[in-house]
Amino acid sequence: MTTWKHDLQHPQLLEAFGTLEAVFALKGERLTSDPLSEVIRVELDGVRYYVKRYWGAGKGLRRYLGRPRVKAEWQNLKLFAKWGIPTAPIIAHGLERRAGAFVRGALVTRELENTRDMAEMASQGDPRLHDSHWVAAVSRQLANHTRTLHDHSFTHNDLKWRNLLVNDKAELFFIDCPTGSFWWGPLLRYRIVKDLACLDKVAKYHLSRTQRLRFYLQYRQRSRLSRGDKQRVLQILRFFEGRE
Repeated sequence: MTTWKHDLQHPQLLEAFGTLEAVFALKGERLTSDPLSEVIRVELDGVRYYVKRYWGAGKGLRRYLGRPRVKAEWQNLKLFAKWGIPTAPIIAHGLERRAGAFVRGALVTRELENTRDMAEMASQGDPRLHDSHWVAAVSRQLANHTRTLHDHSFTHNDLKWRNLLVNDKAELFFIDCPTGSFWWGPLLRYRIVKDLACLDKVAKYHLSRTQRLRFYLQYRQRSRLSRGDKQRVLQILRFFEGRE
């Protein structure tokens, strides 16, 4: 059984993305690949699109149990849009099952123009990271969007700088979230600390302590740290100790 959804009308886009078969026949620039998936970039009529193609969900029972990663990703991106978190526009998505087992699936998103991921900015010494006004504007957006996720009992689970895009207007976008999920109780609190620690893992090398503290206070919507906040900050700072 194959399910494939899109809202395309342009003939060229229909030909490229109108069916799962067409998407798997596409040729493009390969950006990443692993034994279960790949990402290619294709350009049509001057617009670039990112195509994520999965042909495996893992071995054994993984093919039958749980959400395939591709389905989790498109569902999570739709949640982001629903919650007002800017993300990549979805063009088409779907998957194929045979006898109940996952066979293959794909997700197509439109390029977010004039953007760079923040990990690339950090590694290449982008001067914007030294502009206090720019950092403050992006930090505020990041704090608000991260708080929105956590207020819905949802964590990204891979909230790294490489999954944050910023355009030339200092607008922030969240991308790539196949492992994000809802949590409750102690597990939610642990995952929240992990999200915040992933952000700080790079921030501590490129931002000042004041900027990092301001981000946390914006995230908490407070002017000063409470006793509980101080305990959580220590958990964030220690989260990756011995693992870097």
